[in-house]
Amino acid sequence: MKVKIFTLFIILGLSSCAFQSIHRSKNITYLEADSVQNLPQKQLNVFYQKKGQDLPVMIFIHGGSWNKGRKEIYDFMGSRLARRDVVTVIIDYPLAPDYQLPTMELASVKAVKWVYENIENYGGDKDNIFISGHSAGGHLAALAAIKKEPYEKLGFTNPLKGAILNDPAGLDWYWFLNERKGEPDGKDNYDAFTDDPAVWKEYSPIYFMDGNEIPMLIMEGEQTYPGIRLTIDRFRKRAVETETELDYSLYKKTKHIPMVTQFFWTWSKGYDDVLNFIEAEK
Repeated sequence: MKVKIFTLFIILGLSSCAFQSIHRSKNITYLEADSVQNLPQKQLNVFYQKKGQDLPVMIFIHGGSWNKGRKEIYDFMGSRLARRDVVTVIIDYPLAPDYQLPTMELASVKAVKWVYENIENYGGDKDNIFISGHSAGGHLAALAAIKKEPYEKLGFTNPLKGAILNDPAGLDWYWFLNERKGEPDGKDNYDAFTDDPAVWKEYSPIYFMDGNEIPMLIMEGEQTYPGIRLTIDRFRKRAVETETELDYSLYKKTKHIPMVTQFFWTWSKGYDDVLNFIEAEK
């Protein structure tokens, strides 16, 4: 009898998570091919509850040094977040060497626009949209969160409520690429950032912080790559200078890749940080 009661409690406790009915709408075009603007067609996947309504939304941008990766790798994250009451949108975006940062930034902002205009069809609340990304994706998420010009060019106002940057690269790649000049790996990111220092600065989010940003959370692995660690430190100092609302969570003894693979486990610290941040800011 006790075993049956215990089992019943477990089932009830998980009914809002593990057994939640999740729908997956895949390969929805958000970026149309445009030969004039040199834009490729790109798609996104939406993960949502069958009967969800007015739920917060998170857009996730994958990492991969700006030149690799694809949205399908992160299906597990979309499903797990959807079960925990967050409509999740995972995008593909144009990759280097065929495309560079201006196109990637435009794609990220167009994804935000698509979500704002369509997410109510999937049970999401268009007034509670968050953006996130890991590594290079964290960089693109920061650009979409901070820069105003890309939205102005689209005649659109940034609707985001917050940004969750998971071990983000590129927050100050202008400084970093200048530091790496002459080193064997100094040109590793030129395929995305080009060899033009003016481009490096234009696509480094740190130089657009003025204190009027949406709230942000940075999640950093203690044993991440030195370039990421140093530029996160510069970004945090700039946030203090501008009085930008920036939360910070350090992951002890954690390297760069495990910062995203931790999301295989539903009860990881990563989910706690993401869900707590969304709950606090929505």
